[in-house]
Amino acid sequence: MSIWPKDIEEAAQTIVSDFAARGLLIATAESCTAGLIAGAITEISGSSNVFDRGFVTYSNEAKREMIGVANATLKAHGAVSRPTAIEMAEGAIGNSGANISVAVTGIAGPGGGSEEKPVGLVHLAAARRGHTTLHREMRYGDIGRSGVRLATVRTALDMLIELSKAD
Repeated sequence: MSIWPKDIEEAAQTIVSDFAARGLLIATAESCTAGLIAGAITEISGSSNVFDRGFVTYSNEAKREMIGVANATLKAHGAVSRPTAIEMAEGAIGNSGANISVAVTGIAGPGGGSEEKPVGLVHLAAARRGHTTLHREMRYGDIGRSGVRLATVRTALDMLIELSKAD
């Protein structure tokens, strides 16, 4: 029995099957989900064939040290921003053996939000060597910390599936 909701488990199963068939490796760079995306993928038997590594970069220091997010990016745009998510995804590729990565940074709540960056705002990016990095800005709303985190996992898995099919 999986610890994940059925839709997340099915998406993770699709990723493990499709990535194995294509010979692709995944890396994750996670802030607000703190490893949940990696956990969803590695819940699936056979994931060791497609999952290279996960970076939990909750602090700005971790984002800089582990995956090379520029201090200037963090100062200019903040941790929860499109530029930071893109640098996280590209940094995960650059600091791993993966072909594809997904990165997330956001405000899960219940605190920490502002008028400009409300609770439920999440920036996601997915990178693939030789392709344009995808970005999505999601505004899930104040649906509770667990709700924001699970919604983010769903979107991240969808982005991995989308990018795996890019030629």
